[in-house]
Amino acid sequence: MLFIYQKVNLFAFLLTVCSAIIVNGQTPPVSVLDQMKPKTAKSKLPNIVLIYADDLGYGDLSCYGASKVSTPNIDRLAKEGRLFTDGHSTSAVCTPSRYALLTGEYPFRINNYSPVFCEDRLLIDPKKTTIASLLKRKGYLTACVGKWHLGFGDKLKPDWNKELKPGPLEVGFDYFFGLPVVNSHPPFVYMENRRIVGLDPSDPLIYKRGGKTHSREYPNKHAVPKNKKMPSVVGGKAAHDLYIDECIGEKLTQKALSWMNKQSQPFFLYFASHNVHYPITPHPYFHGKSEAGLRGDFVQELDWSVGELISAVERFGVFENTLFLFTSDNGAVIHGIKGDVLQSSGHTPNGKLKGRKFGVWEAGHRVPFIACWPYKIPAKSTSDALIANMDLLPTLAAITKQKLSSSEARDGLNQLALFMEDDPVSARNELILQPHKRSHTSLRKGDWIYIPGAGDGGWMPAKPGDKTPQLYNLKTDPYQSNNLIFDNPEQASLMAKRLEEMLVERGVTAYTIRGNRKGKPGAGQ
Repeated sequence: MLFIYQKVNLFAFLLTVCSAIIVNGQTPPVSVLDQMKPKTAKSKLPNIVLIYADDLGYGDLSCYGASKVSTPNIDRLAKEGRLFTDGHSTSAVCTPSRYALLTGEYPFRINNYSPVFCEDRLLIDPKKTTIASLLKRKGYLTACVGKWHLGFGDKLKPDWNKELKPGPLEVGFDYFFGLPVVNSHPPFVYMENRRIVGLDPSDPLIYKRGGKTHSREYPNKHAVPKNKKMPSVVGGKAAHDLYIDECIGEKLTQKALSWMNKQSQPFFLYFASHNVHYPITPHPYFHGKSEAGLRGDFVQELDWSVGELISAVERFGVFENTLFLFTSDNGAVIHGIKGDVLQSSGHTPNGKLKGRKFGVWEAGHRVPFIACWPYKIPAKSTSDALIANMDLLPTLAAITKQKLSSSEARDGLNQLALFMEDDPVSARNELILQPHKRSHTSLRKGDWIYIPGAGDGGWMPAKPGDKTPQLYNLKTDPYQSNNLIFDNPEQASLMAKRLEEMLVERGVTAYTIRGNRKGKPGAGQ
C-alpha cells in the first residue's frame, strides 16, 4: 500500500510540473490519437458516441450562429448530419436533466428538481432501464467518461473511502472515469469505476459541512464554501492533488479515447464533459483562442475534445458506422436578464432566447441538439421539429431493434423518423418542462408554452407588474416578449388543464407541485 501511495505522490508531482510547463509554454493538450488502432472486427450495429455538454447555451456554437467562438468539429457533426433547432433538455437543471437523458423519464417522478451533491444517494434505481443497460442487452460495451452528478450508494452520506456503489456500474456502464459530482462542488477528485483515484487510506475523506477542501480556488468554485451549511468533505489531499482544474478536459478526453481504443464493436461512450460549467478553467493553450473571453475559450476546448473523439473513430476505421449525438444538459448561466460581460464582446451564450439555466423560459432548456450518422442521417439537414433529451433512449431502442416494455422509458418517444427521414413529423407534441422551482413546472404543447407562475422559476424572479400565469406562442414570438395570458384565456385554460392531467397520470398532483418551492430527491414512481 505504501508503494502505491508513493507512486501516486510521484504522479501528483509530475502532474504539477507538467501543469507549470503548460502554463508557461502554451503547450497544446496532450493527445493520445497516435495510440489509436484500426478495428478489424465488423459490427452490424452502430457504435454510439453521446456527447453531453454542460451549461452550453443555444448560441454558444458557430453552427448555431455564434461568431466570437469557433467550433469547427461540432460544426462538422452538424454539416454531416442533422441540426435540430427545437431540441430541449427536459429540465433546466443539471442533475434532473441527466436523469431524464439516461432513463427516458421525467425526473419529477422521483421528486428531483435540484442538483445533488456529495452527501446524496444514487437517484437512478439500479433496476431501471438506462441507455447503457439497454445497449448492453445487444452486446454493447459501455462507458461513462466525465461528470456523473447523479449520486452514489443506496443511502445518504455514502462512504467516499470505500467502493461507491451502487453507481454508474450498477446502472449499465462497464467502465466509469470522471468527476463524481461537479467541478464547482467538492470533492475535487477523480473517480475510476467505484473508487476515488489516489486516495491515501491514512488521510480519508470526511464529511464536514462548510469544510475547506485541498483544492485550488477559482471564482464560483466552492473549494472554500461560503455557506457553512454547504455539503463538503475534508481530507484526501493526495487524491485532490491529482485534480488540476485546467487539465480536466485533457484528462477526460484521453481516458475516453483510451477506453474506445481497447473495445471491440459495438461500443457506447457517454462523454459527459464538464465544459462549460463554472469554474471557467480552460486549458491554458486555449486562453485567448476565442473572442469571447475565458468562457469562449472553454467552449473551444470542448470543441477540441469533440474533434479528438471524431478523429479517434476515424482512425478505428468505423466513422461511417458510428452515430454521434451531441447536446447539452441545460442552457447557459448568465448574469441578469440581458446577459453578462460576454455581451460586451458580442457573444450571447443563449442567442436571443429569454432566460438562462435553472429557469423555464426558453434559454433554460432549448439547447444545441445534433445527430450525425453518415449515409443514414441526411447530411447538411436541419429540423425544426420538437425533440427532447429523454427521447434518445427509445430512439436508440429502435435503432438496435429492441422493444421496450411499458415500464421502460415511460416518458420518452421514439424519434428515429426525425433522424432518418427527409421531412419528418415529430412523435412529440407535448413536453413537460422542469425549472428549479416545482411551482413553475410548465407545459409545451405545439407552438404554445404555458407557465403557471411569474418569473422563470429559476434565478430570475418576477418583476412588479408581471402578469401571471404566462402564455407564449413560440411560433410568432420565439423570444417570449409578449405574454398572451389575458389575450387568449381559453388556450391558457386548456393548457393548465392538460398539464394537470399529465402530472396526475404520472402520479403527481397539483398540490405537490405548487406546495413546494423546489424539489429534492425522494421517493417517487
